[in-house]
Amino acid sequence: MAKKSTNLVAVITMFFLFAMIAFVTNMAAPVGNIWTMDDAVGNNPALGFMGNFMNFLAYLFMGIPAGNMLTKVGYKKTALIAIAVGVLGLVIQYLSGFSTGVPGFSIYLLGAFVCGLCVCMLNTVVNPMLNLIGGGGTKGNQLLQLGGACNSLAGTIAPIMVGSFVGAITKSTKITEVSPMLFGAIAIFVVAFIIIYFVKIEEPHQRKTDTAAKKDEHSPWSFRHFVLGTIAIFCYVGMEVGIPNTFGNFLGKEVNFNLFDPANSANAAAIIGGMTGLYWLLMLVGRLTSSFISGKISSRTQLLAVSCCGIVLVLISMIVPATTGVSMVGFSNGSFAINNVPLFTVFLVLMGLCTSIMWGCIFNLATEGLGKYTEKASGIFMMMVVGGGILPLIQNSIVGTTIGSLRLSYIIVIAVLVYMVFYALIGSKNVNKDIPVD
Repeated sequence: MAKKSTNLVAVITMFFLFAMIAFVTNMAAPVGNIWTMDDAVGNNPALGFMGNFMNFLAYLFMGIPAGNMLTKVGYKKTALIAIAVGVLGLVIQYLSGFSTGVPGFSIYLLGAFVCGLCVCMLNTVVNPMLNLIGGGGTKGNQLLQLGGACNSLAGTIAPIMVGSFVGAITKSTKITEVSPMLFGAIAIFVVAFIIIYFVKIEEPHQRKTDTAAKKDEHSPWSFRHFVLGTIAIFCYVGMEVGIPNTFGNFLGKEVNFNLFDPANSANAAAIIGGMTGLYWLLMLVGRLTSSFISGKISSRTQLLAVSCCGIVLVLISMIVPATTGVSMVGFSNGSFAINNVPLFTVFLVLMGLCTSIMWGCIFNLATEGLGKYTEKASGIFMMMVVGGGILPLIQNSIVGTTIGSLRLSYIIVIAVLVYMVFYALIGSKNVNKDIPVD
């Protein structure tokens, strides 16, 4: 009974941290767009995504150290260190608002990078812990999907809040206008630090290292399904982040919204924030649904189904007439409103249902059967999240000034989805079961 109680506390704590990962991450792109209106920085959609790029770049540097930290000091201490780093990153982002031009933008990027170090460490903690508490397999994926639902809820709130605080992004818009969000996130992190510090969290997979023991000849890289899984997660995160942010960066510019509906221009940031928030809300719906069926339907089957569905949705978005509009519930003037938006973007927003369950499925499949290599594998896995910064940056570089160029950039998303189909059918099979993992 005591063990069940301890596990419940650990699970709830991990759910809470899962939420903060998305909240901090999803502030980067909409806040970064503010800097693109500074003449000294440059009115370039790709620059608006640089905050996200720095956030995900941090995973490349912190992934393996975070995995080693998890092995040496455990889940609780790693989480505490991560939270402290997160507070520092948010403070740096706030301070960037007191400068202008390239110096202020550079400070903002530094803050985004530090926040990336934080969320990388938090991801390294929450994913293996939830999977291991669930016992791996379908039950492990079920907990991962529930944690992902908390992640999506926070991800839904973040861009909507930025849009409501900012409204329309103009040359006079400053980072200080979203300071309530930054201070709120700092306060939540402080409370989380205090709670985790005093709550006892069982270390489900921590092992003491025998220094006299022979060096292990194997590693997570010895498993083919894990190696292919790291590629899958690199591609997946790039797709998940790139889908909403690419069309958001394009339509969020007043000139591009004028191409479609001039009436939207005054509240472009709020409308795009609402559309992006809906994307993350659909991810919440998808993950909650998956959490109910994951006990019966395998991760492999779920990944295959949503990947095929995703290919269909993106292809439709690429061929629907660009001038066709549709009324959609969103935000305008600080409240809910019906906005006229391009129909093709609706199919991209619906992709939230498809991308929603991929993270949990890929992590579950890639770490299945790793045993004692799980903690280090988690660190390596987090390193590959850098795809969330690289692929969207490439996709945004394809986008020009026409809707045709915007839609052409989603060829990258199609390629990623094809790889997901391959991983679900072939790549996720563990062909190295002869390697001892105890």
